[in-house]
Amino acid sequence: MARQRDPRRDEALKIFKQHNGEVTNRAIAEQLDVPEKTISAWKSRDKWNVVLQTNECSTTNETAKEIDVVEVINDKPPKKDGRVKKRSGNPNPQNQFTKRNRAAMIHGLRSKFLFDEQVEIMEALQDFDVVDQLWLQIELSFSAIIRAQKIMWVEDPFDHLKEISGEMDAEGMSKTDYKVIYAHERYESYIKAQTRAFAEHRNLVKQFLDLTTEDDERRLKLEQMKVSIEKTKAETDFAEMRAAKLRGNKKDTSMLDALVEGRKQYQAMKEKGVNE
Repeated sequence: MARQRDPRRDEALKIFKQHNGEVTNRAIAEQLDVPEKTISAWKSRDKWNVVLQTNECSTTNETAKEIDVVEVINDKPPKKDGRVKKRSGNPNPQNQFTKRNRAAMIHGLRSKFLFDEQVEIMEALQDFDVVDQLWLQIELSFSAIIRAQKIMWVEDPFDHLKEISGEMDAEGMSKTDYKVIYAHERYESYIKAQTRAFAEHRNLVKQFLDLTTEDDERRLKLEQMKVSIEKTKAETDFAEMRAAKLRGNKKDTSMLDALVEGRKQYQAMKEKGVNE
């Protein structure tokens, strides 16, 4: 016995048409209490975008026919008093077909070549102007810098990472290859990444300040970010000194040694308190 068609499937298409295609799968799913992936499957199988474009063309043709009929009816000979009835409608209508067809084409290309999540993000960002997009990038770069700072710590020169890089089983013999990432390599990678992140963040902030006015409230948040960035940069400089120590470079690292030793003592006291 054939499976009965879900009535919400037609309702989903109806909602899509009511919004002229400018509604996300997630929004439709929330209205109908249906999984978002199900909406995506219905949209693909029932070719909603094709249906939407077909309906627009039909509506356009019907409107054109109505205008032609009105013009034929109104195209009567002059009345006895010499007056001629004026035609109804705009004599110089604005061409909207090019814009509409272009929008449909772009939407169709997005639906064909991009994932639904990408299309939703692009549609959500349509109302963002250049300044809003810059601010979003500033927030993302700032959060990446702070997050990297929280996960960068290396406990000591022997805090290496050992990962399996390959395995092989043949004729009763097994072989496992390992890749070792040394502590100083981890530190150097972090420093390089943070240096690039700082430069990118400064460039974004400069563009934002050039495009905004003094009364933009987001400038106050930039000042707060600046304080955190300067603190993080100082800690990055400290990390660079520590990386040099991990590599074994001969430098005056007495301050660094004191800081590292202090952290070890603090950690030992903390562990002792837990054991007691």
